[in-house]
Amino acid sequence: MQALLDAIATVAMPTDAQRFFHGRGGLHPGNEAWTLDAFPPVWVLTKFGETTAEERAAVTAALQARQAQIAPGEPLNAVLQTRFEGRSETTVLAGTVPESHVVTEDGAKYRINLQRGQNHGLFLDMAEGRRWVRTNAQGHKVLNLFAYTCAFSVAALQGGAKEVVNIDMAQGALTTGQQNHQLNGITSGAKFLAHDLFSSWGKVTRMGPYGLVIADPPSHQKGSFVANKDWPRLMRRLPDLLRPGGHALLCLNAPQIPERFLHDLLAAEAPELELVQRLPNPAVFADVSPDRALKVLLARLPPL
Repeated sequence: MQALLDAIATVAMPTDAQRFFHGRGGLHPGNEAWTLDAFPPVWVLTKFGETTAEERAAVTAALQARQAQIAPGEPLNAVLQTRFEGRSETTVLAGTVPESHVVTEDGAKYRINLQRGQNHGLFLDMAEGRRWVRTNAQGHKVLNLFAYTCAFSVAALQGGAKEVVNIDMAQGALTTGQQNHQLNGITSGAKFLAHDLFSSWGKVTRMGPYGLVIADPPSHQKGSFVANKDWPRLMRRLPDLLRPGGHALLCLNAPQIPERFLHDLLAAEAPELELVQRLPNPAVFADVSPDRALKVLLARLPPL
């Protein structure tokens, strides 16, 4: 884990939520199980696998030493999340970690929770996707599918979207999404629907058409979405949801499924759409194999 310790020794004092070390990308041999994120004022270490007492002591000491350099006199707040055998466990390594707190990204505010479950409320690898939406949402009606805590909705409305319809099965996530809008002073323009998308196509279609459809489903969540089974069902609906000239942002975060999967589905299930580009991921998320990394494709329904 020396590469991780070396990265900790050089981290800057964070302001925005961001990743600092991405061992999962395979570019740091021997450190593939480790990541380091900042959700200021808390550092979050993640280990994909069990940890030893020696590892915990080493990373805590490294963070304490760096904290003393970049923020003298300020306490270190750090947690370690271990993920193994389908379970996760979160341990406070140092300091005080609130049940929930607010972080920023590009001036936007988001409520996150670091001590409950694997997902904290904001997916850091999707930062470039949110930037693209903020830049390109002006004047559009947006459909945000699998909205989770509605970060895309915040970005779209900050970018001048006319309206955003947020769909997610989890009312709790949507409640956090509503809080995120309030944190950013957004008091209108968003709908929050706790629906099963696959039982609600009629309603979703009647509310359209949309200038932008964002599809960021879980890759494998029983009862919600399983990529290999459900992406074809979703893809074939896209042309009917989009207005001519509208765009679809298609997100796939499944390391075992290559980018070609989405290309082939577009050709088979939505041939009306044309592939525009694959959006870049934040540089820190570089991977030895682009197919293993987050895949965010932009497609368009050609104008009439």
